[in-house]
Amino acid sequence: MTIIENYINHLKATKNLSKKTLYAYSIDINQFIKYNPDYLNPDICKYIGYLANTMQLKDASIRRKIISLRVFYEYLLFYEHIDISPFTKLKFKFKKEKNLPKTLSITEIKRLLECFNTDLSQLSQFQKIQFIRDSALIDLLVSTGIRIAEAASITFEDIILHEHTILIHGKGRKQRLIYISSPITWNRIITLLKMQKTLKITNHLFTNRYNQPMSTQSIEQVYAKYIKKANININSTPHYLRHTFATNLLSNGADLRSVQEILGHASVATTQIYTEVSAQRKKQVLKKFNYRNKL
Repeated sequence: MTIIENYINHLKATKNLSKKTLYAYSIDINQFIKYNPDYLNPDICKYIGYLANTMQLKDASIRRKIISLRVFYEYLLFYEHIDISPFTKLKFKFKKEKNLPKTLSITEIKRLLECFNTDLSQLSQFQKIQFIRDSALIDLLVSTGIRIAEAASITFEDIILHEHTILIHGKGRKQRLIYISSPITWNRIITLLKMQKTLKITNHLFTNRYNQPMSTQSIEQVYAKYIKKANININSTPHYLRHTFATNLLSNGADLRSVQEILGHASVATTQIYTEVSAQRKKQVLKKFNYRNKL
């Protein structure tokens, strides 16, 4: 095994990391060793300069790569491949970018959902199967704000029929229950569930044309298909639906802690950014509580 393979196996055994995170660590370390083959005697500052000036990566990306490298050298130190970590006396400071979440308007969401107001009798059997899957998928993302990776991992066992609830497997292997409050969304999920159980190929709710679990890339392609059909901003991504969901919960009066739990955020600080784009909620607060209104 290579040093990187041993390192990734070490992470698997000692840290509660997702496959996606492990893959990102692997990419970061491979990239670093390609730039600096003598990784036992590295010039970390030179590499950071390369990332910033030559590759022109954003601060957030550089910060992630620094974390990957720091953990890698902790591993090398632990197994005595090195005597001291090159990060021992290094400190990096970056300006924290504050990018507001990008959302869709209610009108755009309506146009997206209207794509599924179709007469199924006009479709072929293959088209009908895809349509049932796509309508349930898009509606679920709209109605719950779950991540596409979370949608891709839903199995039959995760659907609690009598509670109209789905068990979501989130980041860091954390689980949470999401109640499906929209009857239309729930009916679409149940219709898909019955169809998938009839096919008896896999126990995943969302599958591709080969009856294999959908990947996040496949879900992105489905989303791209329907935003084009609905004439919505082609630069938007499925994550816009998550942002839109959270923003509108807050705009309609939901408390921050509840929204945090629904979204599966580890910290309420992550959820707070949605308050910045909740213009409607700000107007309500100012109309109700601004002392100037009574003067």
